[in-house]
Amino acid sequence: MAKKQKRNEKHEKRVKKLIVGSGLCAIILIVSTYAWFIGMKTVNVSSFDVSIAAIDQLSLSLDGEHWSDTVAISKTTYNDTDVVYEGNTNSWGGTGLIPMSSVGVIDSTASRMILFEKGSLTTTPGGYRLMASRVNNYGENTEQDGYVVFDLFIKNLSGNEYYTEMNQLNEEAIYLTTDSAVTVAQDGEANTGIENSVRVAFAQIGRVKATTTDVDTITGITCANTTDNSDKPVVTGICANRVAQIWEPNDTAHVQNAINWYQTSCKKRIAATITDSASYSGACGTVENGTANQTYAVSGVIDYTDQVDVYDGTDYNSYTASVAASPAAGKLNAYNTFTDSEKNLAGVQRPTFITLAPNSITKVRIYVYIEGQDIDNYDFASLGKKISVAFGFTKERFFDEDVNYNSTNTAVLPDDVIKNVNNRSGNTNANANNNG
Repeated sequence: MAKKQKRNEKHEKRVKKLIVGSGLCAIILIVSTYAWFIGMKTVNVSSFDVSIAAIDQLSLSLDGEHWSDTVAISKTTYNDTDVVYEGNTNSWGGTGLIPMSSVGVIDSTASRMILFEKGSLTTTPGGYRLMASRVNNYGENTEQDGYVVFDLFIKNLSGNEYYTEMNQLNEEAIYLTTDSAVTVAQDGEANTGIENSVRVAFAQIGRVKATTTDVDTITGITCANTTDNSDKPVVTGICANRVAQIWEPNDTAHVQNAINWYQTSCKKRIAATITDSASYSGACGTVENGTANQTYAVSGVIDYTDQVDVYDGTDYNSYTASVAASPAAGKLNAYNTFTDSEKNLAGVQRPTFITLAPNSITKVRIYVYIEGQDIDNYDFASLGKKISVAFGFTKERFFDEDVNYNSTNTAVLPDDVIKNVNNRSGNTNANANNNG
């Protein structure tokens, strides 16, 4: 019985280690945000910290040189060269968080995610006419104010083979832990719904072989491929073939104030002329707490001639002429985010969050922003002020309950199974080892 007890204690320690390791990132944002609709409030972002931990043969770095199971970054360290690499283009939001919109497309020339911000918004007889411009974070320009962005390097030590070609079929599945969540911070104001329109985007830029030690090569990874015709390690660019994975927390949560705002301002759209009252008639689609609604994110520059209403889309005012089937084709797109509903699926239904190549170092650019086209982003949501974001990664798809795992009896095998194992392995002590 002593041996059995020892094995059970060992298993319990392993489970606890996985539980600790699943909380990879904790972010506290203290914000007073612009609403997508009426930007009249002063915007402030105070300090918040990001702490990240890794398990399952994953190591992390903020500078491409020092690797650990855990790293931490904050407003005071995001540009500190003792923590991050020199020449980084990280940003901590500047003067505040301003709602943006994105479908995760990465500019392969700039190696940055494409975002759009409000250019203008005017009331219509059944909503609000939206004009949007691209955030100027490309070319020689740095990342702009209004969102948080920083580089994270992930070393995946699974396997020995490194695949220079960009093919997701060669990559390993990584899952978002079920304890990942976005909530109102303890000293924030609850029931405004600000936490329901937060997005976290994971933009994979490129990768190199895990044995690479040249820091300039690692930190200098861009979307561009390099060849083996030089003395530098081969860089496999990712951006041209893959959009960012955007996590949408709280996809089914809608506070009553957001619902009331929507029901008051939205009318069904039946014609193209956005300023004509005859273009609106009837009730919009239903928004209910506990039911997910599609976000029709901005996928291109929108001007007044495009006549886009913020409520355009099947789920809301039923008007679909502004909504394109693909991000490249139109002004709005029903982008498929990774939602909390998917995160909470069990067993074989649990979907992959991202994939990483074995034996690789991948540069991931992480964006934290507020999605302006989320139905929960209404004027008074900004009164929430403080939100807490926590997320984690794991390679394990199944949890104990998925496989009916019971730590009190799995150490004991049936005699016929033990006999077969003994016959194959020649282990005459198996029965004693398994039955204490």
